[in-house]
Amino acid sequence: MPKHKVRADELRKMSKEERERLLREWRRELITLRHKARAGILEDTARIRELRRNIARLLTIMREEELGIKRGEKAR
Repeated sequence: MPKHKVRADELRKMSKEERERLLREWRRELITLRHKARAGILEDTARIRELRRNIARLLTIMREEELGIKRGEKAR
């Protein structure tokens, strides 16, 4: 599970199964971090924001694939 901003091109290179697995992991981690934040024991508060953005990025790529939209390719 990467602890950094994941680039869209990295996500596009993954298989559909890998992306779905990663989405489940990130959602599970986000729930855990939210519980820790409520309890006041969360040390890295920026991780919540980072995870939310990574999840949004991943969902966007999955939706683009579902609609057949080609992104990330340079125009020639």
